[in-house]
Order: sequence, then C-alpha cells, then structure tokens
Amino acid sequence: MRPVAAPAAPAAPAAPSAPAPRAWAAGLGQAVPVMLGYVPVAFAFGVLGHTAGLPWWASAAMSAFVYGGSSQFAALQLLAVGAAPYAVVLTTFVVNLRHLLLSAAIAPRLAGWRRREQALFAYELTDEAFAVHSAQWAERARRPKAEVFAFNTAVHGSWVAGTLAGVLAGDLVTDVEALGLDYALPAMFMALLAAGVVADRRGLAVAVLAGALAAGLTLLGLEYWAVLAAAALAATFGLALTPRAERLPALGDDAEPAEGGASR
Repeated sequence: MRPVAAPAAPAAPAAPSAPAPRAWAAGLGQAVPVMLGYVPVAFAFGVLGHTAGLPWWASAAMSAFVYGGSSQFAALQLLAVGAAPYAVVLTTFVVNLRHLLLSAAIAPRLAGWRRREQALFAYELTDEAFAVHSAQWAERARRPKAEVFAFNTAVHGSWVAGTLAGVLAGDLVTDVEALGLDYALPAMFMALLAAGVVADRRGLAVAVLAGALAAGLTLLGLEYWAVLAAAALAATFGLALTPRAERLPALGDDAEPAEGGASR
C-alpha cells in the first residue's frame, strides 16, 4: 500500500501589490504634514549657514548627506567658532545616537527587504519619519514599498529645498527667531501626536502623563533630563497597561517575504 503524502503547507499570502502611482500618491499625502514642519526649520538652517559664512553648496550638502536637524545645527555652531573637525564629527555622532534605537525598533518591519532597500530606508530615517512609519505599519502591516520610499523622498527633498531657500534669503532675514521658525518642529510633533492618540485612550493617557512629568520635572530644576526621564517613565507606564499578547507580535505576520531569494 502506497503511503499517502502529507498535504503541502499553504503558501504564505503575498503582500498586496498596489498600483505604483496610487502607492506614491499615498506616500506623498502622508509626507505633507512633515514637509510643512521641515521647510521652515530647514529655511532657518540655511539662513544661519549663510550668516556663518558657509558656501551655499556646503549647507545644501549637509542637508542632503547629514540630514539631521539637531546635529546640523550643533555642527553649524561648532563650525562658527572654529572647532576642530574631529569635534564636529564626534558631536554629530553623539547627537544622532538615538537613531540606533529608532532603527532597532523598526528593523523587524524590514526583515524581508533587500539589503540595498534597507540601506536606503535607513539613510532617510528621521524622528518624524519613524513616527509616521510606525503609525502606518501599526495600521497596515504590509505597506507597498513605493509608498514608504515616496514619503522618505518627499520629506528629504523638502529639507534640502528649505535649506536652499534659506541660503538664498540669507541677506534678507537677520533674525529667524523673530519669525517663529523654531516652533515649526514642535508644532508638527504635536500634530502627529494628536493624530495618533485621538482615538486611543491608552496612548492619550501616556501622552498626558509624559507632558505632565516633563513640565513637573522642569519646574523642579531637572532642565536637561526632564524630557528624557518623562518619556522613559511614561513609556514604562504605557507598557504596563499593554496586554501581554500585544507586546510580542509574531514577526512572521508583519515581515514581507523575501523577493527574488535576496539575503535578509
């Protein structure tokens, strides 16, 4: 009697393939709020770079290749006082160390991507991009790559464009603080936060607690560590409220299958 072969396991469902134009349009739509926050701050950086005596191409190159607001402003201040190159590089590295945490948190979503795709995504990962991508992947585990890269390309392009506009207007603007441009990024973060917690009571509770702790610790004199300590305590509180089943989702449900047998 011939043995009966075991039925083959069902194949994993493939990621939905949305038409490229529609995916790009979705990514651009998600990028608009971030672009509105990026352009004023990049404009301020361009003005300050021009004031500090940097050539226009140097300011544009920093926005294109460094692509980090806080680290660019820190480097600009060091260059203005004539700091040594190693001090500028070291300061930029330390300021951007937070990207280790951001990339580690989002890495499982890119498990099935090609190496060059992962590298390109990592190159354009910023705080704001992390916030938007995390929210989008929480809603839809399988997002078209065209949508992801459309968002990254649009916000990166707006940062470079804002810098160039600031360089060109450098002789016309003498005080960027008077224009309130430094408030653009905090305002954008508040808008992103409001959109993410408006329908989530647990997220709203964490956000309120973090804000209250940050304000309280600042009033107590913990100026430089208030935000970091408040974020850590509020995140711990949010984790305690999260059911155990939601803490460790199966990565196999979220990761895309590798394409073309590419290495992971």
